[in-house]
Amino acid sequence: MSTLSQAQEVNLTNVNDEAIADTKRKLPPTSKRPRYGIHFMLIVICVLLSLPALYALQVATLTFTEALQSNPPQLFPPSNDFFNNVQSLFDHQNFGHLLVNTFIVAMVVVIGKTITAMLAGSAFVYFKFPGKSVLFFFVLLTLLMPTEIILLPLFRLVADLEWGDKNPRLALTIPFLASATGAFLFRQHFSNIPRELAEAAQIDGASPLRFMTSVLLPMSWNVIVAHSVIQFVYMWNQYVWPSFIVSDYNAQMIQVAVRRTVNLSAQTDFGVLMSAGVIASLPPLILFILVQKQFMSGFALTRDK
Repeated sequence: MSTLSQAQEVNLTNVNDEAIADTKRKLPPTSKRPRYGIHFMLIVICVLLSLPALYALQVATLTFTEALQSNPPQLFPPSNDFFNNVQSLFDHQNFGHLLVNTFIVAMVVVIGKTITAMLAGSAFVYFKFPGKSVLFFFVLLTLLMPTEIILLPLFRLVADLEWGDKNPRLALTIPFLASATGAFLFRQHFSNIPRELAEAAQIDGASPLRFMTSVLLPMSWNVIVAHSVIQFVYMWNQYVWPSFIVSDYNAQMIQVAVRRTVNLSAQTDFGVLMSAGVIASLPPLILFILVQKQFMSGFALTRDK
């Protein structure tokens, strides 16, 4: 019996070696030559995509007179009035307060949407109830609805509650605390987690909330970060709804303040306008740079999932 086992092991080893060698012969040889053409095309594409941002940054350095010397404003060379333009925004347009207000509103919505999306995703995966598939279909159907459809009824609801004037932050946050995108994202993520974990937690007597906080939450940080970045950028760029519902300028969002810089004088000061756009774009850019690794991992579909 021992002799037969050793012979079988030798045969299996030979078969494995032959299979590996045959696979290596079939694989195409990898080219180690640098792909200068592809790299050059990627560099050109990156430069073209960054031109609008670079042009806005250059115009933000111009004085009022320099910006009006040509139409459109000169592309080169840059001037040295950027910090004066930024100082004008913070002194006369209350940009500092509006940045803080927008950050608070965005973070409240991000946290609220993440919690409701995780609860909805776990409910669609780990709970059984009548009409679950139909309900999930209607949740996805809301993604096809344009925002303009809900503006008027939502405005009437908020006006009846008197949030627009008395509690503008409630008007800017409460209507956005649920997200069909987030529910779909977490539902797909939880579907890829082995069901044995839920069964083991149920056997141990863990409640659904304990299972979420102790098991699902540690396994979902990348998805949470990806979802949070999307929702933060979405709320940071809100313009129509704040200008529609909030009348107090000091309670407005930052994009409304950027638009307001166009009408500060009889002629638009393009230097101040572009400075406002640059300042308003910095927080989402910084956030994405800090968490870009987790953001990309949140959407990565690997065989491990």
